Amino acid sequence: MSELTHRTATPDDADAVVALVESAYRGESSRVGWTTEADLLQGQRTDRDEVLSILAAPGSVVLLAHHGTTLVACCNLQRRGPTAYFGMFAVTPTTQGGGIGKQVLARAEAFARDTWSSSHLEMTVIRQRTDLIAYYTRRGYTDTGQRSPFPYGDDRFGIPQRDDLEFTLLTKPLLP
Repeated sequence: MSELTHRTATPDDADAVVALVESAYRGESSRVGWTTEADLLQGQRTDRDEVLSILAAPGSVVLLAHHGTTLVACCNLQRRGPTAYFGMFAVTPTTQGGGIGKQVLARAEAFARDTWSSSHLEMTVIRQRTDLIAYYTRRGYTDTGQRSPFPYGDDRFGIPQRDDLEFTLLTKPLLP
């Protein structure tokens, strides 16, 4: 794959970001890649209003990666004091496993460190996603063991397909 181009999202990108995130995590299209949550959650992962809210929030940015004119990956960074939060990470299912995610994650880490002087990047991952936790562990993240409950009853986060879901906090120091 040729070089990716990167830029910061604007409100005009909201629909494309929603489509990308939904395709990577929900429904049959997500099963093409390895990041699907379709067996754990159904329903929506995000919507236009949430993406617009993220884009408008102070200390929040959505980074986009394009291959040519096609959006192939995105992530959200939120500045939280000396730490940055990483979320809404999605790569098109047909390109997963080809190194795009690794590049975008490295770019997000560099952005948080160089733009915000963040000392750490943290994220929450569904604890039952052991394959995803292993992916982040290989990239220097540590599972802190800090758990938080899944927001059952709030369909904005999806419709759980099991009753034992919870989040775990991963963190990584951002060295200069």
